[in-house]
Amino acid sequence: MFRQIGPTEILVILGIVVLLFGGRKLPELARGSGRALRIFKSEVKAGQDEDENRLESSAREEQPPVAEQRPQTVDPAEVTRDRTDPN
Repeated sequence: MFRQIGPTEILVILGIVVLLFGGRKLPELARGSGRALRIFKSEVKAGQDEDENRLESSAREEQPPVAEQRPQTVDPAEVTRDRTDPN
């Protein structure tokens, strides 16, 4: 439906912009557009960082802390005695 915009179309669009806003307003318009784009990018990055932090914190909450276990020496006689002798 839309074809690629060529150099002629770009020149026509720029000419219309100059006629509408005037030569004096163009630098101000470009600065305002640049600021808006910068703000938009920073907000998108902040949202992505917030999502990453939320995912990391939920992953930490889901995993219970692992208790430190030390190896123990077990005497087989004690184990069998505990099982056979209820008292």
